[in-house]
Amino acid sequence: MQNPNQSRDSKDLVSEPLPAGPRAQEALRNSENDGAPALLQTSISPRHKLEAWLAEMVRMNASDLILRAGGRPSCRIDGRIHFLPGRVPPPGALLEVLTGVCGEEKMNIWKARGSVDTALQLDGLGRFRLNAYKQMGEPAVVLRKISQEAPVLSSLGLPTQQLERIALKKRGIVLVTGIAGSGKSTALAGLIQHVNMHAERHIITLEDPVELLFTEDRCVISQREVGTDTTDFAEGLRHALRQSPDVILIGEMRDGETVAAALDATETGHLVFSTLHTVNAPQTVDRILSFFPQPRHQQIRQRLAENVVAVMSMRLLPRKSGRGMVPACELLLSTPRVRDLLYEGQVSELSRVVEAGHEEGLISFNHSLRLLVQQDVIELETALAASDRPEELLLALRGFSKGKGNPQSSSPGGRLRLAGGGE
Repeated sequence: MQNPNQSRDSKDLVSEPLPAGPRAQEALRNSENDGAPALLQTSISPRHKLEAWLAEMVRMNASDLILRAGGRPSCRIDGRIHFLPGRVPPPGALLEVLTGVCGEEKMNIWKARGSVDTALQLDGLGRFRLNAYKQMGEPAVVLRKISQEAPVLSSLGLPTQQLERIALKKRGIVLVTGIAGSGKSTALAGLIQHVNMHAERHIITLEDPVELLFTEDRCVISQREVGTDTTDFAEGLRHALRQSPDVILIGEMRDGETVAAALDATETGHLVFSTLHTVNAPQTVDRILSFFPQPRHQQIRQRLAENVVAVMSMRLLPRKSGRGMVPACELLLSTPRVRDLLYEGQVSELSRVVEAGHEEGLISFNHSLRLLVQQDVIELETALAASDRPEELLLALRGFSKGKGNPQSSSPGGRLRLAGGGE
Protein backbone atom coordinates (compact mmCIF):
# COMPACT_ATOMS: atom_id res chain seq x y z
CA MET A 1 0.00 0.00 0.00
CA GLN A 2 1.37 3.38 -0.95
CA ASN A 3 0.94 6.66 0.85
CA PRO A 4 -1.81 8.38 -1.17
CA ASN A 5 0.08 11.65 -0.87
CA GLN A 6 3.30 10.60 -2.53
CA SER A 7 4.88 8.05 -4.83
CA ARG A 8 7.35 5.62 -3.26
CA ASP A 9 9.64 3.02 -4.75
CA SER A 10 10.37 -0.49 -3.53
CA LYS A 11 12.42 0.89 -0.65
CA ASP A 12 9.23 2.22 0.85
CA LEU A 13 8.53 3.07 4.44
CA VAL A 14 6.93 -0.38 4.86
CA SER A 15 7.68 -3.81 3.61
CA GLU A 16 6.10 -4.68 0.26
CA PRO A 17 2.33 -4.99 0.91
CA LEU A 18 1.62 -8.58 1.81
CA PRO A 19 -1.67 -10.20 0.85
CA ALA A 20 -3.02 -12.36 3.64
CA GLY A 21 -2.62 -15.92 2.36
CA PRO A 22 -5.66 -18.10 1.75
CA ARG A 23 -4.86 -20.22 4.79
CA ALA A 24 -4.74 -17.13 6.97
CA GLN A 25 -8.06 -15.98 5.56
CA GLU A 26 -9.47 -19.45 6.24
CA ALA A 27 -8.11 -19.26 9.79
CA LEU A 28 -9.91 -15.95 10.22
CA ARG A 29 -13.17 -17.47 9.00
CA ASN A 30 -12.73 -20.51 11.22
CA SER A 31 -11.80 -18.45 14.27
CA GLU A 32 -14.99 -16.46 13.89
CA ASN A 33 -16.96 -19.69 14.01
CA ASP A 34 -15.32 -21.95 16.56
CA GLY A 35 -12.41 -20.46 18.47
CA ALA A 36 -9.55 -20.51 15.95
CA PRO A 37 -8.95 -24.27 15.55
CA ALA A 38 -6.78 -23.52 12.51
CA LEU A 39 -4.21 -22.02 14.84
CA LEU A 40 -3.75 -25.45 16.41
CA GLN A 41 -2.80 -27.06 13.11
CA THR A 42 0.84 -28.05 12.73
CA SER A 43 0.69 -28.40 8.95
CA ILE A 44 0.52 -24.70 8.07
CA SER A 45 3.73 -22.82 7.41
CA PRO A 46 5.24 -20.36 9.95
CA ARG A 47 4.35 -17.47 7.63
CA HIS A 48 0.71 -18.55 7.38
CA LYS A 49 0.62 -19.18 11.12
CA LEU A 50 1.74 -15.58 11.71
CA GLU A 51 -1.00 -14.35 9.38
CA ALA A 52 -3.55 -16.51 11.20
CA TRP A 53 -2.53 -15.05 14.56
CA LEU A 54 -2.82 -11.54 13.13
CA ALA A 55 -6.29 -12.44 11.83
CA GLU A 56 -7.25 -13.65 15.30
CA MET A 57 -5.78 -10.47 16.82
CA VAL A 58 -7.96 -8.36 14.54
CA ARG A 59 -11.04 -10.48 15.28
CA MET A 60 -10.52 -10.09 19.04
CA ASN A 61 -9.87 -6.34 18.70
CA ALA A 62 -6.54 -6.76 20.47
CA SER A 63 -4.02 -3.93 20.53
CA ASP A 64 -0.84 -6.04 20.47
CA LEU A 65 0.33 -9.49 19.39
CA ILE A 66 3.39 -10.90 21.24
CA LEU A 67 5.37 -13.77 19.72
CA ARG A 68 8.57 -15.29 21.15
CA ALA A 69 10.37 -18.15 19.41
CA GLY A 70 9.06 -21.47 20.72
CA GLY A 71 6.79 -19.78 23.26
CA ARG A 72 3.06 -19.29 23.68
CA PRO A 73 1.53 -16.65 21.40
CA SER A 74 -0.32 -13.94 23.29
CA CYS A 75 -2.17 -10.71 22.67
CA ARG A 76 -3.19 -7.70 24.73
CA ILE A 77 -6.89 -6.87 25.00
CA ASP A 78 -7.96 -3.84 27.05
CA GLY A 79 -4.56 -3.83 28.72
CA ARG A 80 -4.63 -7.51 29.75
CA ILE A 81 -2.62 -10.41 28.33
CA HIS A 82 -4.55 -13.30 26.70
CA PHE A 83 -2.95 -16.46 25.30
CA LEU A 84 -3.76 -17.77 21.83
CA PRO A 85 -3.88 -21.38 20.58
CA GLY A 86 -0.81 -23.00 19.11
CA ARG A 87 2.92 -22.49 19.53
CA VAL A 88 5.26 -19.89 18.04
CA PRO A 89 7.68 -21.41 15.48
CA PRO A 90 11.23 -22.21 16.68
CA PRO A 91 14.02 -19.60 16.33
CA GLY A 92 15.14 -20.53 12.83
CA ALA A 93 11.65 -20.53 11.35
CA LEU A 94 10.61 -17.29 13.09
CA LEU A 95 13.83 -15.59 11.98
CA GLU A 96 13.11 -16.64 8.38
CA VAL A 97 9.61 -15.13 8.60
CA LEU A 98 10.93 -11.88 10.11
CA THR A 99 13.57 -11.60 7.39
CA GLY A 100 10.88 -11.96 4.75
CA VAL A 101 8.71 -9.33 6.42
CA CYS A 102 11.37 -6.81 7.46
CA GLY A 103 13.98 -7.25 4.75
CA GLU A 104 17.73 -7.89 5.02
CA GLU A 105 18.65 -4.29 5.84
CA LYS A 106 16.31 -4.10 8.83
CA MET A 107 17.39 -7.53 10.06
CA ASN A 108 21.02 -6.46 9.95
CA ILE A 109 20.05 -3.66 12.35
CA TRP A 110 18.26 -6.27 14.48
CA LYS A 111 21.40 -8.42 14.60
CA ALA A 112 23.62 -5.47 15.54
CA ARG A 113 21.36 -3.66 18.01
CA GLY A 114 19.02 -6.34 19.29
CA SER A 115 15.81 -4.67 18.06
CA VAL A 116 14.35 -2.91 15.05
CA ASP A 117 11.10 -1.15 14.13
CA THR A 118 9.15 -1.30 10.89
CA ALA A 119 5.58 -1.31 9.63
CA LEU A 120 3.62 -4.04 7.91
CA GLN A 121 0.58 -3.89 5.63
CA LEU A 122 -1.55 -7.00 5.08
CA ASP A 123 -4.44 -6.97 2.62
CA GLY A 124 -7.67 -7.72 4.42
CA LEU A 125 -6.15 -7.27 7.89
CA GLY A 126 -4.75 -3.74 7.91
CA ARG A 127 -1.56 -2.02 9.01
CA PHE A 128 0.67 -2.98 11.94
CA ARG A 129 3.67 -1.49 13.70
CA LEU A 130 6.29 -4.20 14.21
CA ASN A 131 9.14 -4.33 16.72
CA ALA A 132 11.45 -7.31 16.32
CA TYR A 133 13.78 -7.89 19.26
CA LYS A 134 16.01 -10.49 20.88
CA GLN A 135 15.24 -12.28 24.13
CA MET A 136 17.73 -14.80 25.46
CA GLY A 137 19.46 -14.47 22.09
CA GLU A 138 16.41 -15.68 20.18
CA PRO A 139 13.98 -13.74 17.96
CA ALA A 140 10.75 -12.28 19.25
CA VAL A 141 8.30 -9.76 17.85
CA VAL A 142 5.48 -7.49 18.98
CA LEU A 143 2.95 -6.22 16.44
CA ARG A 144 0.53 -3.38 17.19
CA LYS A 145 -2.60 -2.73 15.16
CA ILE A 146 -2.66 0.74 13.60
CA SER A 147 -5.90 2.50 12.83
CA GLN A 148 -6.66 2.88 9.15
CA GLU A 149 -8.10 6.38 9.58
CA ALA A 150 -6.85 9.45 11.42
CA PRO A 151 -8.88 10.05 14.59
CA VAL A 152 -10.96 13.14 15.24
CA LEU A 153 -9.92 14.92 18.44
CA SER A 154 -13.46 15.04 19.82
CA SER A 155 -13.65 11.23 19.70
CA LEU A 156 -10.62 10.57 21.92
CA GLY A 157 -11.93 11.43 25.37
CA LEU A 158 -9.40 14.25 25.73
CA PRO A 159 -9.81 17.99 26.52
CA THR A 160 -11.06 18.84 23.05
CA GLN A 161 -11.42 22.62 23.22
CA GLN A 162 -7.91 23.18 24.56
CA LEU A 163 -6.33 20.73 22.10
CA GLU A 164 -8.10 22.28 19.12
CA ARG A 165 -6.65 25.68 20.05
CA ILE A 166 -3.20 24.16 20.64
CA ALA A 167 -3.20 22.37 17.27
CA LEU A 168 -3.70 25.63 15.38
CA LYS A 169 -0.90 27.56 17.10
CA LYS A 170 1.66 29.06 14.73
CA ARG A 171 4.77 28.23 16.77
CA GLY A 172 5.96 26.42 19.90
CA ILE A 173 6.50 22.89 21.21
CA VAL A 174 3.65 20.55 22.14
CA LEU A 175 4.68 17.41 24.03
CA VAL A 176 2.48 14.34 24.53
CA THR A 177 3.90 12.03 27.19
CA GLY A 178 3.14 8.72 28.84
CA ILE A 179 4.32 5.15 29.12
CA ALA A 180 4.27 2.82 26.11
CA GLY A 181 0.70 2.07 25.08
CA SER A 182 -0.81 5.11 26.77
CA GLY A 183 -2.27 6.61 23.59
CA LYS A 184 0.46 9.09 22.65
CA SER A 185 0.53 8.19 18.95
CA THR A 186 -3.26 8.36 18.71
CA ALA A 187 -3.36 11.77 20.40
CA LEU A 188 -0.65 13.11 18.07
CA ALA A 189 -2.52 11.75 15.06
CA GLY A 190 -5.65 13.55 16.28
CA LEU A 191 -3.75 16.83 16.58
CA ILE A 192 -2.24 16.47 13.09
CA GLN A 193 -5.61 15.57 11.62
CA HIS A 194 -7.19 18.67 13.19
CA VAL A 195 -4.56 20.83 11.49
CA ASN A 196 -5.16 18.91 8.27
CA MET A 197 -8.90 19.64 8.41
CA HIS A 198 -8.77 23.29 9.49
CA ALA A 199 -5.63 25.00 8.12
CA GLU A 200 -3.53 25.28 4.97
CA ARG A 201 -0.07 24.19 6.04
CA HIS A 202 2.85 21.95 5.15
CA ILE A 203 3.23 19.21 7.76
CA ILE A 204 6.42 17.15 7.90
CA THR A 205 6.45 14.05 10.09
CA LEU A 206 9.58 12.21 11.22
CA GLU A 207 8.60 8.75 12.47
CA ASP A 208 10.22 5.43 13.38
CA PRO A 209 8.42 3.76 11.70
CA VAL A 210 5.69 5.66 9.85
CA GLU A 211 2.45 4.39 11.36
CA LEU A 212 -0.82 5.99 10.28
CA LEU A 213 -0.88 7.10 6.63
CA PHE A 214 -2.65 10.47 6.49
CA THR A 215 -4.94 11.44 3.63
CA GLU A 216 -4.40 15.08 2.71
CA ASP A 217 -7.32 17.47 3.19
CA ARG A 218 -6.28 21.13 3.47
CA CYS A 219 -2.61 20.39 4.21
CA VAL A 220 0.38 19.02 2.37
CA ILE A 221 1.67 16.14 4.50
CA SER A 222 5.18 14.74 3.98
CA GLN A 223 5.75 11.57 6.02
CA ARG A 224 9.40 10.57 6.47
CA GLU A 225 10.69 7.40 8.10
CA VAL A 226 13.88 7.20 10.14
CA GLY A 227 16.21 4.67 8.55
CA THR A 228 14.55 4.94 5.14
CA ASP A 229 14.18 8.65 4.39
CA THR A 230 16.61 10.05 6.99
CA THR A 231 19.31 8.61 9.23
CA ASP A 232 17.84 9.80 12.56
CA PHE A 233 15.42 12.29 14.09
CA ALA A 234 17.99 15.05 14.61
CA GLU A 235 19.28 14.81 11.04
CA GLY A 236 15.75 14.77 9.62
CA LEU A 237 14.80 17.76 11.72
CA ARG A 238 17.76 19.80 10.58
CA HIS A 239 16.89 19.19 6.94
CA ALA A 240 13.17 19.73 7.60
CA LEU A 241 13.83 23.40 8.26
CA ARG A 242 14.84 23.74 4.59
CA GLN A 243 11.70 21.97 3.34
CA SER A 244 9.27 24.85 3.91
CA PRO A 245 7.40 23.33 6.88
CA ASP A 246 4.78 24.97 9.04
CA VAL A 247 4.28 22.01 11.38
CA ILE A 248 6.84 19.31 12.28
CA LEU A 249 6.00 16.07 14.07
CA ILE A 250 8.93 14.25 15.72
CA GLY A 251 8.03 10.70 16.70
CA GLU A 252 10.08 10.82 19.91
CA MET A 253 12.53 13.08 21.72
CA ARG A 254 15.42 10.66 22.22
CA ASP A 255 18.47 12.87 22.83
CA GLY A 256 19.72 16.37 23.42
CA GLU A 257 20.52 16.90 19.77
CA THR A 258 16.88 16.34 18.81
CA VAL A 259 15.61 18.56 21.65
CA ALA A 260 17.99 21.37 20.66
CA ALA A 261 16.96 21.10 17.00
CA ALA A 262 13.28 21.17 18.01
CA LEU A 263 13.85 24.33 20.07
CA ASP A 264 15.65 25.87 17.10
CA ALA A 265 12.66 25.04 14.92
CA THR A 266 10.18 26.72 17.25
CA GLU A 267 12.36 29.79 17.57
CA THR A 268 12.29 30.17 13.80
CA GLY A 269 8.49 30.15 13.75
CA HIS A 270 7.41 26.50 13.51
CA LEU A 271 4.97 24.39 15.51
CA VAL A 272 6.59 21.16 16.74
CA PHE A 273 4.77 18.10 18.10
CA SER A 274 6.65 15.27 19.83
CA THR A 275 6.49 12.61 22.55
CA LEU A 276 8.44 11.51 25.61
CA HIS A 277 8.16 8.41 27.80
CA THR A 278 7.44 10.36 30.97
CA VAL A 279 4.40 10.30 33.25
CA ASN A 280 3.86 13.96 34.20
CA ALA A 281 5.04 17.51 33.52
CA PRO A 282 7.87 17.73 36.12
CA GLN A 283 9.31 14.40 34.98
CA THR A 284 9.10 15.62 31.37
CA VAL A 285 11.18 18.72 32.13
CA ASP A 286 13.66 16.66 34.16
CA ARG A 287 14.02 14.16 31.32
CA ILE A 288 14.74 16.93 28.82
CA LEU A 289 17.30 18.49 31.15
CA SER A 290 18.97 15.09 31.62
CA PHE A 291 19.94 15.15 27.93
CA PHE A 292 22.24 18.11 28.62
CA PRO A 293 25.22 18.77 30.92
CA GLN A 294 24.46 20.62 34.16
CA PRO A 295 25.96 23.98 33.04
CA ARG A 296 23.36 24.16 30.24
CA HIS A 297 20.29 23.44 32.39
CA GLN A 298 19.42 27.07 33.08
CA GLN A 299 19.62 27.95 29.40
CA ILE A 300 17.45 24.94 28.41
CA ARG A 301 14.85 25.79 31.09
CA GLN A 302 14.65 29.34 29.77
CA ARG A 303 14.20 28.11 26.21
CA LEU A 304 11.49 25.72 27.35
CA ALA A 305 9.75 28.54 29.22
CA GLU A 306 9.72 30.62 26.06
CA ASN A 307 8.69 27.87 23.64
CA VAL A 308 6.61 25.15 25.30
CA VAL A 309 2.93 25.54 24.42
CA ALA A 310 1.60 22.51 26.28
CA VAL A 311 2.58 19.22 27.91
CA MET A 312 -0.16 16.58 27.97
CA SER A 313 0.56 13.42 29.94
CA MET A 314 -1.70 10.42 29.38
CA ARG A 315 -2.68 7.17 31.09
CA LEU A 316 -5.07 4.58 29.66
CA LEU A 317 -7.38 2.93 32.18
CA PRO A 318 -9.81 0.01 31.88
CA ARG A 319 -13.46 0.98 31.70
CA LYS A 320 -15.78 -0.12 34.47
CA SER A 321 -17.83 -2.02 31.89
CA GLY A 322 -14.81 -4.22 31.17
CA ARG A 323 -14.89 -3.28 27.48
CA GLY A 324 -12.25 -0.90 26.21
CA MET A 325 -9.92 1.68 27.71
CA VAL A 326 -10.39 5.36 28.51
CA PRO A 327 -7.70 8.07 28.84
CA ALA A 328 -7.00 10.16 31.89
CA CYS A 329 -4.72 13.12 31.30
CA GLU A 330 -2.78 15.97 32.85
CA LEU A 331 -2.60 19.14 30.76
CA LEU A 332 0.02 21.80 31.49
CA LEU A 333 -0.28 24.97 29.44
CA SER A 334 2.14 27.84 29.10
CA THR A 335 0.84 30.35 31.64
CA PRO A 336 2.72 33.20 33.36
CA ARG A 337 3.09 31.13 36.55
CA VAL A 338 4.34 28.07 34.65
CA ARG A 339 6.89 30.16 32.75
CA ASP A 340 8.10 31.74 36.01
CA LEU A 341 8.62 28.32 37.60
CA LEU A 342 10.65 27.13 34.61
CA TYR A 343 12.79 30.28 34.64
CA GLU A 344 13.39 29.88 38.38
CA GLY A 345 14.14 26.16 38.17
CA GLN A 346 11.25 25.19 40.47
CA VAL A 347 10.26 22.23 38.31
CA SER A 348 8.83 20.20 41.19
CA GLU A 349 6.20 22.92 41.77
CA LEU A 350 4.62 22.45 38.33
CA SER A 351 2.36 19.63 39.55
CA ARG A 352 1.06 21.79 42.39
CA VAL A 353 0.21 24.60 39.98
CA VAL A 354 -1.68 22.17 37.77
CA GLU A 355 -3.39 20.55 40.77
CA ALA A 356 -4.53 23.92 42.11
CA GLY A 357 -6.25 24.61 38.81
CA HIS A 358 -6.39 28.36 39.39
CA GLU A 359 -5.30 29.17 35.84
CA GLU A 360 -7.78 28.42 33.09
CA GLY A 361 -7.09 25.40 30.93
CA LEU A 362 -4.84 23.49 33.34
CA ILE A 363 -6.06 19.97 34.08
CA SER A 364 -4.61 17.68 36.75
CA PHE A 365 -4.68 13.89 36.70
CA ASN A 366 -6.84 13.93 39.82
CA HIS A 367 -9.32 16.27 38.14
CA SER A 368 -9.50 13.93 35.14
CA LEU A 369 -9.79 10.82 37.32
CA ARG A 370 -12.47 12.41 39.50
CA LEU A 371 -14.67 13.14 36.49
CA LEU A 372 -14.26 9.58 35.20
CA VAL A 373 -15.29 8.15 38.58
CA GLN A 374 -18.21 10.56 38.99
CA GLN A 375 -19.48 9.66 35.53
CA ASP A 376 -19.23 5.95 36.39
CA VAL A 377 -16.69 5.32 33.59
CA ILE A 378 -13.98 3.74 35.79
CA GLU A 379 -13.87 2.03 39.18
CA LEU A 380 -12.77 4.02 42.23
CA GLU A 381 -9.98 1.50 42.85
CA THR A 382 -8.71 2.01 39.29
CA ALA A 383 -8.64 5.79 39.79
CA LEU A 384 -6.82 5.57 43.11
CA ALA A 385 -4.21 3.18 41.67
CA ALA A 386 -3.58 5.56 38.75
CA SER A 387 -3.37 8.74 40.86
CA ASP A 388 -0.09 10.33 41.96
CA ARG A 389 -1.96 11.71 44.98
CA PRO A 390 -4.66 9.15 45.85
CA GLU A 391 -5.44 10.65 49.27
CA GLU A 392 -6.25 14.03 47.73
CA LEU A 393 -8.34 12.33 45.04
CA LEU A 394 -10.34 10.48 47.68
CA LEU A 395 -10.95 13.70 49.60
CA ALA A 396 -12.08 15.45 46.42
CA LEU A 397 -14.47 12.62 45.61
CA ARG A 398 -15.94 12.95 49.10
CA GLY A 399 -16.62 16.60 48.34
CA PHE A 400 -13.85 18.27 50.30
CA SER A 401 -10.62 19.93 49.21
CA LYS A 402 -7.54 19.10 51.22
CA GLY A 403 -7.09 21.09 54.39
CA LYS A 404 -10.20 23.27 53.90
CA GLY A 405 -13.23 21.09 54.34
CA ASN A 406 -15.10 23.13 51.76
CA PRO A 407 -17.41 21.41 49.32
CA GLN A 408 -15.75 21.15 45.95
CA SER A 409 -17.77 21.77 42.82
CA SER A 410 -18.48 18.69 40.77
CA SER A 411 -18.76 20.83 37.65
CA PRO A 412 -15.33 22.37 37.06
CA GLY A 413 -16.16 24.52 34.09
CA GLY A 414 -16.30 21.68 31.58
CA ARG A 415 -12.56 21.70 31.08
CA LEU A 416 -12.35 18.01 30.27
CA ARG A 417 -14.58 16.69 27.54
CA LEU A 418 -15.08 12.95 27.43
CA ALA A 419 -15.98 10.78 24.50
CA GLY A 420 -19.73 10.71 24.04
CA GLY A 421 -20.15 14.39 24.88
CA GLY A 422 -19.87 14.17 28.69
CA GLU A 423 -18.09 16.91 30.58
